[in-house]
Amino acid sequence: MRVLRWLLLLTLLAALALGGAAWWWLQRPLPLASPTVELTIEPGTSPRSVAEQWVAAGVQGPPELLWLWFRASGRAHQMRAGTYAIERGTTPRQLLERLLRGEQQMETVRIIEGWTFAQMREALATAPGLKPTTRGMSEAQVMSLLGKPGLAAEGRFFPDTYHYSRGASDFIVLRTAMRTMQARLEAAWAERAPNLPLATMDEALILASIVEKETGLEADRTKVASVFANRLRIGMPLQTDPTVIYGLGKAFDGNLRKRDLLADTPYNTYTRRGLPPTPIALPGAASLKATVQPAAGKALYFVARGDGSSVFSENLADHNRAVNQYQRGGQ
Repeated sequence: MRVLRWLLLLTLLAALALGGAAWWWLQRPLPLASPTVELTIEPGTSPRSVAEQWVAAGVQGPPELLWLWFRASGRAHQMRAGTYAIERGTTPRQLLERLLRGEQQMETVRIIEGWTFAQMREALATAPGLKPTTRGMSEAQVMSLLGKPGLAAEGRFFPDTYHYSRGASDFIVLRTAMRTMQARLEAAWAERAPNLPLATMDEALILASIVEKETGLEADRTKVASVFANRLRIGMPLQTDPTVIYGLGKAFDGNLRKRDLLADTPYNTYTRRGLPPTPIALPGAASLKATVQPAAGKALYFVARGDGSSVFSENLADHNRAVNQYQRGGQ
């Protein structure tokens, strides 16, 4: 049956060529199943597979015909990987030219350091030209779709500016950001300082998310990381407000009260020792590096001056004086 199909197609092509209709076919718009057809071509995909994937994505017609055109052009192996979107009116010739030039309709979305996964999803939902295919999915469903079932999504995506072709799926940005974070985390972990009080890369990711939320000044980042590392070494609670706020979720109204610090949750680092169960935000490259290469020092406390910087102290008495000066106006 397949041989017969090939013979029929070859006969058709021969007839088109003999009748001068091959040129006509190349100028005719490809029939599409929808106004826009999107396809991501992975590196190393064969020309035949590219043709088959276009048809599977919504280009109507036999994939062999499209493949024979790629092959007849003599440039089939010059097609570039990437995410493409074609609209109704695109001809076979125009499609090939796009693939050869890597001509993608590009847009950008920026994911900010310190955002939560929920904030990231909000940005993707409103990004220009990005198809919200994961909208309505739960966090667990998104992670299953990404091949990480059972893994918490928080902190697993690298904050950066991502480029994508218009009409691309938000899944592509999520997958790219997840893979980028994994690569950045592995690279940072490979260069970790000796005697770091962290047993795994996941623990480093969790602490990096806390460092991200607690740092107001770039110059203080490694010092903040050092404080938390020192506390972990001696079994002292991390006592960091951002974890408590994260644990409160939508119940947090912008005002952290004493009762919140006393209410036990898995993320309350005042009532529980050690790290919270998951990251609390998306850490950037600087926080990943600072966490695995903290500054040398014995500081166990820090307090914000009010200008973005912090005062670091090795003992509670010095810390209380700093709190008095910068948080209580010297009272």
